[in-house]
Amino acid sequence: LVWLLAALSLVCAALLLFVWPQGWWIVGAAALLLSQLAIVAAWKDARFGTIPNVILLLAVAYGFLLHGPFSLNLSYRKDVARSLGNAENTNVLTESDLAHLPPLVKQYVRGSGAVGRPRVRNFRAHFRGKIRSAPGARWMPFTGEQVNTLEPPSRLFLMDATMMGLPLQAYHRYVAANATMRVKAVGMVNIVSQGGPVMDQSETVTIFNDLCFFAPGGLIDPRITWAPLSDRAVHATYTNAGHTIHADLTFGATGDLVNFSSDDRPGLA
Repeated sequence: LVWLLAALSLVCAALLLFVWPQGWWIVGAAALLLSQLAIVAAWKDARFGTIPNVILLLAVAYGFLLHGPFSLNLSYRKDVARSLGNAENTNVLTESDLAHLPPLVKQYVRGSGAVGRPRVRNFRAHFRGKIRSAPGARWMPFTGEQVNTLEPPSRLFLMDATMMGLPLQAYHRYVAANATMRVKAVGMVNIVSQGGPVMDQSETVTIFNDLCFFAPGGLIDPRITWAPLSDRAVHATYTNAGHTIHADLTFGATGDLVNFSSDDRPGLA
């Protein structure tokens, strides 16, 4: 019965690896314990079963480091749950809500299809690509997930990457106008832990940039003031919790936003 229960637990853990990757290691740890108990009870005949169990132990330990109670992943999930917990049904965005916007921005918001839909409260984005730490550095494959809220403004970005064969996880957090960046190797070794006024200011630029490209309907935000620059460009000033940034937005002939530039991102690209 112990052997059967251990076998079923191992199969269940393997299936959960695909169905519930954040928590499969919990069942995997229980399956590992049952399996090793069965092996110890029949050590003379089954001792070589310890070898695959050691491999499973490494996988379970990595799952714990990547998704366990001290992981960046769990911090991200908790922050997302708190940020989205206040989401409510909102009024529909109407043409009258665009009255204070410059004509170029009005056209852009209309073109996005936001008018006639509920006002943006939050949005989620998924990324897949390559990233590098410097112009001459090696490219690293990565996947990322990001959740933004508009009221109050927040941005939560979790990234998984691989550098020289080692898994990296980074969590970029902007809540209450305070930004931090933490990076761990193999879910365990802290290699980056940064924050402070420079990052707060820089991340305020990113917040506004995300709003422009991912959620144009949110450009009615009263934190934004506008000034025309030319027949294809406008200047925006965005203020949040004492941080003020400036950006120039350039639009194409079809009304699409083709360029976003700001000088308020010191020290970060």
